[in-house]
Amino acid sequence: MNLKSILAKPFANYISRQIKKNMAHAVHDQKTIFQELIKTGSKTIFGKEHNFTEIKSHADFIKNVPIRDYEGFRSYIDMIVEGKHNVLWKGKPIYFAKTSGTTSGVKLIPITKDSISNHINSARNALLMYMNETGNSKFADGKLIFLSGSPELERVGDIPTGRLSGIVNHHVPKYLRTNQLPSFETNCIEEWEEKLDKIVDETINARMTLISGIPPWVQMYFDKLEERSGKKIGDLFPDFSVLVQGGVNFEPYKAKLSETIGRKVDYIELFPASEGFFAYQDSQSAEGMMLNTNSGIFFEFIPVAEIKNENPTRLTLSEVKVGENYALIISSNAGLWAYNIGDTVKFVSTNPYRIVVTGRIKHFISAFGEHVIGEEVEKALLNSGDENVSVSEFTVAPMVNDAEGKSYHEWFIEFDKSPADIKKFAEKIDKNLRKLNVYYDDLISGNILLPLKIRVVKKGGFAEYMKSIGKLGGQNKVPRLSNDRVLANGLMPFCK
Repeated sequence: MNLKSILAKPFANYISRQIKKNMAHAVHDQKTIFQELIKTGSKTIFGKEHNFTEIKSHADFIKNVPIRDYEGFRSYIDMIVEGKHNVLWKGKPIYFAKTSGTTSGVKLIPITKDSISNHINSARNALLMYMNETGNSKFADGKLIFLSGSPELERVGDIPTGRLSGIVNHHVPKYLRTNQLPSFETNCIEEWEEKLDKIVDETINARMTLISGIPPWVQMYFDKLEERSGKKIGDLFPDFSVLVQGGVNFEPYKAKLSETIGRKVDYIELFPASEGFFAYQDSQSAEGMMLNTNSGIFFEFIPVAEIKNENPTRLTLSEVKVGENYALIISSNAGLWAYNIGDTVKFVSTNPYRIVVTGRIKHFISAFGEHVIGEEVEKALLNSGDENVSVSEFTVAPMVNDAEGKSYHEWFIEFDKSPADIKKFAEKIDKNLRKLNVYYDDLISGNILLPLKIRVVKKGGFAEYMKSIGKLGGQNKVPRLSNDRVLANGLMPFCK
């Protein structure tokens, strides 16, 4: 054990105690943050247009500030790009996080001097909480890899702009720089397959202790390492003990990742986005992730069924219930106000406040009125009960008015280990989905829909498809659900 891991332990203990105090008064912290946001926001162009000086309560906020997505902020972002100050937050953003939206094209999300600590400290705190709980500080001595986007930044309106992971890369503490892989030069490579080969070159003989990234891209990294070395990842990296992951639901990927590693490692789940770092796993023994209630973000929660209403119910933290699906709405010191981030969450605990991410608002199937969500298809697949089957990737789309005269859900699945009988496997999934979604069950029972059908995607097919549309690697994710056939039609050439 070297000096880093020795010094990390008392710091982890200190931070852990502070975070546990925050857990106990999360509702109070949220009220304080709300008041501070409104006070600062009242001096901005947005605040003046929305009468922030008249806002004394959450009810006033609801009255003055409607829910909006990125399109509702575009005119304000344009003002910032033009060089105006005090538009959404005091001064100007120190960065724009560049991200792609399904309907908005390229989005520029402001990161301010006040909000950058939310992005930097939250990941650090997750690791320190883990370290304090488990006593494992040895990973701080070895090599750490963060599979991320390029750290190279461009300028938009004289504001440094790039992918969030690239921006965060510039803020890695100096004491961790010597531990960090890959090299800056390799991280700057845009083409994923070329970058992956270089990452493998730099890490295959290194003493890796912590690996972090979005699960499907971590799996691609592991597959390449296994192909090159002929070893399980746990054998190749005997000191590897922590896998940090986020961005998608981990469960569909967990079995294959665990098999590729070949032995037990600990997992830490994160919930970061360009708009903010919302939650992280604070305990290895508790379900869900702790909501980041004292980090410059004020949260609101809309029952999912009401998200398209003109005046939906907007709940504060003190009003949420365990087990209900909510659209996550944020206001923050980055200058986002009542912003619909597009994710849905469910509380698994309110003492403390812990959540799981259940899907994306825009990623659902309701072509026939069933409103099937991501959490339901993932559970239906995971509960299929066949230990000999391993799924690499999948997505689901509606097939409307098939030649047989009936419509159905079409599942595109890439198997690592295929079931002996695809038809029986499909029947198991369909049965599970009917139990999880009463509307889907009614449509099947009423002979309006046929049971789901599976179309097998060849091995590596999803990666080939993502490459064909310029979205291979990095922070890109395959949507679990589509309400149209765009993704499904794109995958057809990659099916068996």
